[in-house]
Amino acid sequence: MAENSPKRWSQGVTEHSDALDLEKGAFTLRDPKEIAASLKHSAEASERRKSDPYRSAMSMLNFYINRVGKNLSVADRARLDKAKDELRKLFHRKATKPAP
Repeated sequence: MAENSPKRWSQGVTEHSDALDLEKGAFTLRDPKEIAASLKHSAEASERRKSDPYRSAMSMLNFYINRVGKNLSVADRARLDKAKDELRKLFHRKATKPAP
């Protein structure tokens, strides 16, 4: 492995990908509405994204949830899932039905 590579690949993705320029501490906010608003603002303001703002914001939220994985508490998982719902509302999108 190269000496200059980050210890965690996810850190490299977050810092150097064309995903989003996130506001610091966006995922640590307590209110799901604030998390969603922060992601929406970041997605709309970012010049690094390649997709539409909604898709970029939702992708970054899912990326964070997946990276934290089993270390995410039940309460935090519920808060972030509510943030997904709030993000859908902010972008006037309907929730998709889970596959049967």
